[in-house]
Amino acid sequence: MSIWWSLHLRREAASVPLARRLLLGTMETAGVDPDISYDLSVALSEACANAVEHGGDRTRGASEAYRVTAYLDGEKCRIEVTDSGPGFARPPAVRAPRVDAEHGRGLCLIRELADHVHIGDKPGRGGTVVSFDKMLKWTRDPTLLTA
Repeated sequence: MSIWWSLHLRREAASVPLARRLLLGTMETAGVDPDISYDLSVALSEACANAVEHGGDRTRGASEAYRVTAYLDGEKCRIEVTDSGPGFARPPAVRAPRVDAEHGRGLCLIRELADHVHIGDKPGRGGTVVSFDKMLKWTRDPTLLTA
């Protein structure tokens, strides 16, 4: 089975739960194990929150939107979150934040919850791409249910 979808979302906080609910609904319908679905939904929420907070620079004319794309293909799910922000001068160092830190946990959480993570600059006009994969487990035959 192969499913993919892509969303073009405004960089505002209300877009984060929308993307998360769509992912969870897709996973539940496809029969993905709830623990795997939960891990991926938390990682997606963190990536979206980073895009909302850091993914634009009005002074440079960056877009006030970002894109989320999810692929469920065979035994793997890949999620990509792409923004139009300033990108990174160099790849970010991902280290565990202090226990009492209120910020800086997102990339660390994504790395803990996914099997493979890639963070880099978007080719072309700037921005960042956060992509992550996770192997899927199924609760039932991985075919879409017909209602």
